[in-house]
Amino acid sequence: MTYKTILTVLTSQDTAATPLAQATALATTFNSHVEALCLGVDHTQTGYYYAGTNAMILQETMTRAKTDAANLQAYADAELQKAGIPFSSDAGIAQIADMGRHVAQQARFSDLVVLGQPYGKDKGVEAEPVVESALFEGRAPVLVVPDDAPQIGQPKTVLVAWNESTEAMAAIRKSLPFLAGADLVRIVVIDPPQHGPDRSDPGGLLAQMLARHGVACEIDVLSKTLPRVSDVLIRHASDTQAELIVMGAYGHSRFREAILGGATRNMLEKATVPVLMAH
Repeated sequence: MTYKTILTVLTSQDTAATPLAQATALATTFNSHVEALCLGVDHTQTGYYYAGTNAMILQETMTRAKTDAANLQAYADAELQKAGIPFSSDAGIAQIADMGRHVAQQARFSDLVVLGQPYGKDKGVEAEPVVESALFEGRAPVLVVPDDAPQIGQPKTVLVAWNESTEAMAAIRKSLPFLAGADLVRIVVIDPPQHGPDRSDPGGLLAQMLARHGVACEIDVLSKTLPRVSDVLIRHASDTQAELIVMGAYGHSRFREAILGGATRNMLEKATVPVLMAH
């Protein structure tokens, strides 16, 4: 398994540089094809305009979104062409309420989706729905890259958050190209249950499975010494100089999975290294 098709979804030129640079670095490492989906966002459904808005204003909004998409595509094409990697790009207009359809259609045919951090300064309201759509509707592994994080090709040390959940296992399976190429994978178990099949050897069965793929593993059993599990993971990643965190992504509600759970959201807000998530 490897990442042969890498997708990045861009909605603003102000935030496009980081995911483009990361996608380029990965394409160089894995000999991949990069697809850039450039979306001009029409915000008319987010409260900017109300019933009774005349057709001229609505048309102006659509024209602006179309121009933004074309400019964004030109920028992405120039950056990817400069990198000398195989790539393709597409431009379109999307309303906030319809972001999921556009992103999921592309994501489900991609091996990996590379996106910028959805929270923070200069992030548009469309950034979170893009991440959610790729994860929950596209069912693709998503690599979220903080703005100030260095680009990774093949990380040397990877931190894997393990809690025996289906989501965590999905993320681990979809991150195998990174895990197999790493010098060390640290399986992190926080406050393992005192009763259960793995109570005497938390993380042991996962380490055995990964070892058969040639992955060098160590198991770190930690206590939850901070209010949030994500805070413990971020601090441990810093202490061990991990370049990548792998974890499951959780929906806040099983009835509406396209809402990021508290632990997932907090990780995406505060992470200082790239985070690979899957659901």
